[in-house]
Amino acid sequence: MPAELRKQFNLSEGNYLEAEAVEDGILLKPVSVVERKKAWQGMVKVLDRVHAKLPPRKKRPQKQEEEIAQMIKDHRKNGSSGSCAGET
Repeated sequence: MPAELRKQFNLSEGNYLEAEAVEDGILLKPVSVVERKKAWQGMVKVLDRVHAKLPPRKKRPQKQEEEIAQMIKDHRKNGSSGSCAGET
């Protein structure tokens, strides 16, 4: 690759490029490569922040599922025509 193009696109030896076949030839695009371990550590940090903001659960998941199932049964039993709450 000509030096002026490498300089213009901030490319150096060892950079990764994505190659795509196009009508007039080959299109090369620079791509970023992230180490899996480093990326996963960043994901864990984000998830920790999100989970820290969730309110504590007051009920066990099984109890919540039982209540939802009961609400569905009640909804069906009360003459539901197949429409969801809030639909017109």
